[in-house]
Amino acid sequence: MEVKPSPLRVTATAPAPQREKLADAAYAALKASILEGLLPPGVETAEQAIADQLGMSRTPVHEAALRLQHEGMLLVLPRKGVRVLPLDPEDLRQTYEVLIALEGAAAALLAGQAQPSALAAMERATAEMGVALTAGDRAAWAAADDRFHRALVEGCGNPKLARLAATATDQAQRARALTAARRPEPVLSAEEHGAILAALRAGDAEAARAATAAHRARASAEILAVLKG
Repeated sequence: MEVKPSPLRVTATAPAPQREKLADAAYAALKASILEGLLPPGVETAEQAIADQLGMSRTPVHEAALRLQHEGMLLVLPRKGVRVLPLDPEDLRQTYEVLIALEGAAAALLAGQAQPSALAAMERATAEMGVALTAGDRAAWAAADDRFHRALVEGCGNPKLARLAATATDQAQRARALTAARRPEPVLSAEEHGAILAALRAGDAEAARAATAAHRARASAEILAVLKG
């Protein structure tokens, strides 16, 4: 006698798509608060307090916190909440080494293709840096500088490269925002962005790679000096 297999039954304790959306929203909110310095290094807070502010349960906040712990931005404290981790200069130095290599590769790729939207975004971000600097708004300057670098990587035509660079870019933005007020007047960045854009418009892959690497190396050395000082 043939035995028919039983129908497959899967029981879900909660609608997964909705929970994932909430976790993504909590992750985005928490990460933005850390990158912008609203949650500065060393601060501790309860997950339930974050959940209350975001108008959601603690579960998606905990899932978001675990993601950010994996990215090195905070530490999940059992039965206590989370602590925002300080920037470690040696870890950041290694992060910049990775970022210099990836952004250089992205610039070389972008130089070899017509991506007017990426170049326009980079030009716009550089102009916004100048406006912010004139106004003495270092936070706005740091945010515009971040937009330039994200537009470069995201416009290179290699989504995998962009994904690999994402966490390093986040850490670089956090360092930029935390040190912006303590750094010398950042007038060189806009000039160096101009050299990168010129190489990209000329379609010179090696010049674009070199200009991008030199810019990141110079800026990262300045940031690391502030953190160590």
